[in-house]
Amino acid sequence: MASNKISRRELLKLAAASAAAVGTGFIPSIKIFASPAGQETITLRFQENAENYGAIVEAFREKFPNVNIEFVNVTGVDHAEIASKILSQLAAGQPVNIGYAATEATQLYAGEGLAMPLTERAVADQAELAEYFADVSPTLVEGMMYEGDLYQLPRDFNAAHIYLNKTLLEEAGLEVPGETWTKDDFLEYAKALTGIGGGDSFGYGWTNRLWGSWTPWFFVNDTNLLTEERAPGGEAIWNTFYADEPLAEGRGGGWRWPAPQANNPAMVEALEFVVSLTEQGLTPEVQIGGGDTLDGFFVSNKLGMTVAGGFWAGALVAKGMEKGSFEVQYWPEWKSQRHQFGTGGAWILNGAGGEDEAWEFVKFNTATEIMLMIPWMANASTTPVRRSINTPEYWGQTGLENGHVFYDALDKRPDTAPIPAPVFSIEMTNIYTRFTSLATSREMTPKDALDGMQAELEALYARS
Repeated sequence: MASNKISRRELLKLAAASAAAVGTGFIPSIKIFASPAGQETITLRFQENAENYGAIVEAFREKFPNVNIEFVNVTGVDHAEIASKILSQLAAGQPVNIGYAATEATQLYAGEGLAMPLTERAVADQAELAEYFADVSPTLVEGMMYEGDLYQLPRDFNAAHIYLNKTLLEEAGLEVPGETWTKDDFLEYAKALTGIGGGDSFGYGWTNRLWGSWTPWFFVNDTNLLTEERAPGGEAIWNTFYADEPLAEGRGGGWRWPAPQANNPAMVEALEFVVSLTEQGLTPEVQIGGGDTLDGFFVSNKLGMTVAGGFWAGALVAKGMEKGSFEVQYWPEWKSQRHQFGTGGAWILNGAGGEDEAWEFVKFNTATEIMLMIPWMANASTTPVRRSINTPEYWGQTGLENGHVFYDALDKRPDTAPIPAPVFSIEMTNIYTRFTSLATSREMTPKDALDGMQAELEALYARS
């Protein structure tokens, strides 16, 4: 939150005070979102835009005509920036009743008491939700838990995979690699795909953020930025919806990241590897952000490989790339082939009024036909959480033949796990990207950058 000149702790004190004051009369601008006494109509502020959700809201209002949905469009280069803006609006007395959070912010909202726990409501509505949960991997559901409670119903997700430009593969005399390819295979591909396509192509590219980035490389090097453990709890969800599901065995009440370990030897080795790709000229200069530059490189056949999830498939077609001119594969194996993912879904503001109506809207959005009313869901510009949507026909509209790897990363690779994102994920992400930039720009060695990252993360843990 440094760019706003206000600390996270100060901001969340304001946000928590705003949420606590709801219904007391001290903050009228929030109080108006509760249904006025004697009136049937209620207005809920929803973190989305009419272009994506206008038709869904109209369909919902046919069933619940007393509920008005007001759109609040919040954008940012990544989910951390979006969460910062949501918190700032909340602190200013302009909350959303229904927000959207990806993994990067799930524990932030839950841990600060802003998001309403959904476990009891989900179990009470078992008859309505059983079909939904049966169609959704328990890996994703666990990723939406915090300290034993469920806080979001997953809507979409993206596991990190390798996209390959088939035009450049053909020019280099290569084929799409198999599922068991390795880091060494990847390096040979990166070298072969560099300097072709008119002489100025790069073999591989990535952007500096939390999801994707160089995060997949330390996952497959059998380590993580933070240590991992599972919180206890979650039995109500697992016993109610996943009693006979082998993939649910051993799961708990969400992920914990007890301590930083940014500079352990495996982390250093992973960062040294990705920095070496730039030093060898195999990767363009690494930028912070969402990857628009890499989009352009890939579409214009100047980039051979990059990290992306299902969201890139439909997006590439929308940008004019010919269907079938790109493919996707599992992340290459190093010490392991462990995959990382981020998922997301709606969360409900705790204590602002209208929770019952908000819950009805959240449930309404779990239906397959409603999910496919979202334009970018329908055109395969994300990975739906429902297995039944992830069909060869669904991914075939983008020309992908290996689209199955997106959901197989959950169903066939039980060690797949979420990116590390504790309650203080915004500050953690800022530290992570800043020191990553110092390493990729060669202002610091990977070891020195990760030593600096570790020191700041330890200080962050100490004060949080």
